[in-house]
Amino acid sequence: MAKKNEIIVKDVAIKTMSKDGIDYISITDIARQKNATDPNGVIANWMRNRNTVEFLGIWETLHNPNFNPLEFEGFRKEAGLNAYQ
Repeated sequence: MAKKNEIIVKDVAIKTMSKDGIDYISITDIARQKNATDPNGVIANWMRNRNTVEFLGIWETLHNPNFNPLEFEGFRKEAGLNAYQ
């Protein structure tokens, strides 16, 4: 069973959850600090960022035994370009 909590950051509640000993934090709640009406846009821009894509590739390499680095290479090369969606 997941244990739900929240933390207060700059007077704003951010939801957290702990499941099977792993802690999770709501990036939607964090994104609302930047844009309260459209946090999805903030997250979409973050996901297109080259540094974010690089981080996700490293994380997948370390934690996902089924990760396909050759397929990921195509995403990595496109990250940060205007055409990258």
